[in-house]
Amino acid sequence: MHIGAGMDLLTTSEAADYLRLGERKVYELVAANEIPCSKVTGKWLFPRHELDRWVLSELIQPTGMIPTSPPPIVGGSQDDLLEWCLRRSGSGLASLTEGSENGMSRLLRGEVAAAAIHFHSVRETGEPANFTAVREQPLLHDVVVVAFARREQGLLLPPGNPKGLKSISDVLSRDVKLATRQKGAGAQMLLEALLERAGSSLSDLNCLEQPCLTGPDLAGAIRAGAADCGVATRAAARTHDLDFVPILWEEFDLVMRQRTYFQPFMQALFRFMAKDDLGLHAAELTGYDVSEAGTIRLFT
Repeated sequence: MHIGAGMDLLTTSEAADYLRLGERKVYELVAANEIPCSKVTGKWLFPRHELDRWVLSELIQPTGMIPTSPPPIVGGSQDDLLEWCLRRSGSGLASLTEGSENGMSRLLRGEVAAAAIHFHSVRETGEPANFTAVREQPLLHDVVVVAFARREQGLLLPPGNPKGLKSISDVLSRDVKLATRQKGAGAQMLLEALLERAGSSLSDLNCLEQPCLTGPDLAGAIRAGAADCGVATRAAARTHDLDFVPILWEEFDLVMRQRTYFQPFMQALFRFMAKDDLGLHAAELTGYDVSEAGTIRLFT
């Protein structure tokens, strides 16, 4: 049975045949809430792709073929809305914010359960930059990318924008002190991509000596008068009462291995992401679109 673009739904008997189980066993799994399914007009339906993921999540392999189950930590990029979500969801997930690139590295080493990422690149690949970054990792052959939010990135400026900065071109042409992020951070990738497109580089700018480790750190440096501008989210600007010049909207995703997707702590997070609370808090922070939160964007 097919419904919608790319959606393959199986009836109970079809699911039993597909899984090579008896129908009675399938009903037992449904009753125990142990198998992905949906009840529509009194009939149980089973998305084939969810059954595939369910089977893979229980895959047993010889010792040494897969790393030990990772700790319940979300690494990668810092985000106020995500950190609030981790706290409120009751998932037990902690955060380790070191930037998108470091988060991916820790995911590959099995040191985090998931990584929050927002990659940017100068070159066009015909697909979202987050997908390209994932596909370029040969050891991530069993990956799931889940949408968390679209975020608005831009220039953070002191209240009143005293230097009248309206674009990266203004930053290049005027005497300003620029706050930067560490190498591998998504915001730093964005800044470097914007500079390269303008035919310039960081060496042409007057930058703070030490990079800021998170967006809030960068906002704090501007608020304290240590810098005139920097690239971060609208939410960071609002939290620190700074002016904001928008640049673009970006995809902010969670990436994890297939087996991790089904872990109780991740499922607790996804259930919370489906609640209205997420959208309400996103609206308070500003600069977020969470309409696709929890949607699987990529499965390999």
